[in-house]
Amino acid sequence: MKRLLLAGAGHAHLHVLKTLAAARWPEVEVVLVSPYTRQIYSGMVPGWIAGHYTLDQCAAELPPLVQRAGVRFIEGSVTALDAGRRIVTTSSGEEIAYDVLSLDTGAVVDHTVLAGSGATLLPIRPLESFVAGWETQLAAFKQQGTANLVVVGGGAAGVELVLAVRYRLAKELGAGASHVHLVAGGGLLNGHAAGVVHRVRRTLNETGISFIEGLAHGTAAGIQLASGTKIKADCVMAATGVQPAGWLADSGLALAADGFIAVIDGQQSRSHPNVFAAGDVASRIDQPHAKSGVYAVRAGPVLSLNLARVLNGEAPTGYAPQKRSLYLLATGPQEAIVSWGGFSASGHWAWRWKDWIDRRFMRRYVVDEMSGG
Repeated sequence: MKRLLLAGAGHAHLHVLKTLAAARWPEVEVVLVSPYTRQIYSGMVPGWIAGHYTLDQCAAELPPLVQRAGVRFIEGSVTALDAGRRIVTTSSGEEIAYDVLSLDTGAVVDHTVLAGSGATLLPIRPLESFVAGWETQLAAFKQQGTANLVVVGGGAAGVELVLAVRYRLAKELGAGASHVHLVAGGGLLNGHAAGVVHRVRRTLNETGISFIEGLAHGTAAGIQLASGTKIKADCVMAATGVQPAGWLADSGLALAADGFIAVIDGQQSRSHPNVFAAGDVASRIDQPHAKSGVYAVRAGPVLSLNLARVLNGEAPTGYAPQKRSLYLLATGPQEAIVSWGGFSASGHWAWRWKDWIDRRFMRRYVVDEMSGG
């Protein structure tokens, strides 16, 4: 009997669980370690903030899925990995040995420069902490009747977040009672076409969001820009860059230049053939790509296949990430902006498209929706 250890319940591992729920692998014990009993889908969080979804609609419940898949579930976080000894240590101190390991534990938001802010600081990862923090903060805003909020980060996550927050606060408090800023030190939507950036800039302006380009750090009253300008804030949301968890440095695995697990074709570790990784915890060194949930979702099927192959003594198969990705950026109301290479468009139809894709994705991991149950 071989043991497959799944560390983390990210998008790619949800697909592995779905595969096992359809047909278990003979002579393989599968163990899943995850700090939470559900996996919140990041793509639907802006819609939840805006009030279009309940949180239950945005989350895959793990207990029924792991039961259907015949997987042993351990609620806890990975705190150490010894790839040489093939042992993972959890937050409870338990050591778990494995024959094959797959890592989909995500990344940590690097909000070091904002740590000195006197405002409530809400990093967007981990999502469980973020959604709880936002619920508390929204209640506080409603009680005081006003809101001063800053989102730091000019990527797709920061853009969707600030537009969702502005829309929700306008509904709850009135448009004039909230002041919302987007601060981007590295520019706005780098890597997206000029037409997409233009549409986003126009939307930010139309919704009354102040967009500021500049590096920021935390101060007692909120944040301060490199120019010296201070912005008062009750809450600062960090949608800034990500960094690897500290335990990776001592894992014995080969790491990429960014400190994440170096993986090659098929999502296999460069240094340890019995280790695979997908999602933000991994960096493809043969075909680099952005850290985005789009790639994690696409990696799920090949990861499932390769885990089964390696456990069966076969060589893994290859996987080439797509050259460009479709982004549907929610803008607060039930509208979205389409970004596909050099193409851009927007409207309510784009939201309906995004809503259909997201709901279909979540239905895959509801046991009652699966074939035969």
